[in-house]
Amino acid sequence: MSDISTNDIRQFLDEKYLQYASPSFVETDPIQIPKAYTRKEDIEIAGFLAATISWGQRPQIIKSAKKLLEQMGESPYEFIIHSSSNDIKALSSFYYRTFNGTDCIAFLQSLQRIYSMGSSLDKLFTEGYMKYNSIMGAISHFRLLFVDNKFPARSTKHLSNPIAGSAAKRINMYLRWMVRPPKENVDFGLWTSIPASALMLPLDVHSGRVARRLGLLSRKQSDWKAVEEVTAKLRTFDPNDPIKYDFALFGLGVFEKF
Repeated sequence: MSDISTNDIRQFLDEKYLQYASPSFVETDPIQIPKAYTRKEDIEIAGFLAATISWGQRPQIIKSAKKLLEQMGESPYEFIIHSSSNDIKALSSFYYRTFNGTDCIAFLQSLQRIYSMGSSLDKLFTEGYMKYNSIMGAISHFRLLFVDNKFPARSTKHLSNPIAGSAAKRINMYLRWMVRPPKENVDFGLWTSIPASALMLPLDVHSGRVARRLGLLSRKQSDWKAVEEVTAKLRTFDPNDPIKYDFALFGLGVFEKF
């Protein structure tokens, strides 16, 4: 599509953003999992767990995430704070694809350690962003503190590492949920110390395909360098909120098979 001007592409994506960034998007997306809660801690914990298993078919992601959260009672935060070791181990039967009971317990134990110390997911990501002034730094800082010496080696594969080249799609999607303002009644805007302008595109097979067709991404691999390339292009369209175009790219890829 090299014959189409950059301005035309921006206008096209602006139209598609307005089309797809609406409450109806929530009905088919894993973001509906944290939408079931109103307390900040519940939202960020439920969102993190839902995002962690967000690969594959979205109906199955949603079904499995609901099953996990139902086992944690009315408040994920209260479960994390007050559960005994046996309470957490009772969830060892949970699995979704390659995320099994061992991984589930490891994630819940790390969350319990973090929140019991008076910290939070917001604080961990924000500390990293403030220290390194980048989302890559925020993710790396979070990973460093989330994984302790008791964390199973096999479970680290469910924590994407952009320093190792991963596109970190699920974590970038989670950060979009938590950071972007709720102006379309989709994202939450709960974490106010990380600016929306710093967010990186949650690059997946759908958004990557559309971005390449539109000439926004030349890199063939869907890795962190590709995320940097396409996000830099999106920032020229809207420097304050570049990741709003995630709705457009994803919608074009999934719903229109663009």
